[in-house]
Amino acid sequence: MSKSIVKSLSAIIVTALCLTVFTVTARAGGEYFSIYLNNKLVTQQAVTAQSFTLKDLKLDASNAGDQLVVHYFQCGTVGKERSIFLRDNKGKVLREWKFGDAAGSNTGMTIPVKELLQLAKGHPGEPLIFYYAAQDHPRVQVLASLLLDPKTTALR
Repeated sequence: MSKSIVKSLSAIIVTALCLTVFTVTARAGGEYFSIYLNNKLVTQQAVTAQSFTLKDLKLDASNAGDQLVVHYFQCGTVGKERSIFLRDNKGKVLREWKFGDAAGSNTGMTIPVKELLQLAKGHPGEPLIFYYAAQDHPRVQVLASLLLDPKTTALR
């Protein structure tokens, strides 16, 4: 083969390798969370600089016995000394749920829906914000906006 053909083939191979390497997006090492109502997945989001678009979850008195379960992963691991809390639209913390370090595959942070419905009585129609925090998490992360109403409760 002539030198020009070898150079051309080499250039094509190098270009193909670069395109392959630089167009693949790595998922490992990122942050993501999922929210379940009992055992049903309600939403799952990767934590990025882009805004979240979360599904609405309607809760009412019929859900009083249900459990909201949040799983949050940082770089594929679960945080230490985790907590989830709700703030009102003025930034005041209304309720905080603290969770110990996860043991084994039990990574969920469970919040009884009846506690959310009790908050609705004091804040009807007011949007509340769900946050996640952990000892080894550098910042507080917003998870969802809750609109609590005694008749219906929407998770956005």
